[in-house]
Amino acid sequence: MPDMSASASLAMTHLVPLAAEVDEDKVTPGVLGFIVFAVMAVAVWGLMKSMSRHMGKVDFEQEKDPKGDASDKKAGSGGKASPAKG
Repeated sequence: MPDMSASASLAMTHLVPLAAEVDEDKVTPGVLGFIVFAVMAVAVWGLMKSMSRHMGKVDFEQEKDPKGDASDKKAGSGGKASPAKG
């Protein structure tokens, strides 16, 4: 098995001339930045789709207040959330 530090130093010697050609006043994210952004966007899309699916399974039914209309004006008048069956 070859030494990893030797291959890393060999890779760096090939990348140093490329870095010398880059304008030091201009900083861009490059391809790696785009790939990271794309992966994060796909992850957020997947999480939103999963959350939407899970929220669709929630069955929320608010119970009628047995005391009457006077307590309906209060916030948090009580409700019951139960998961959908299936």
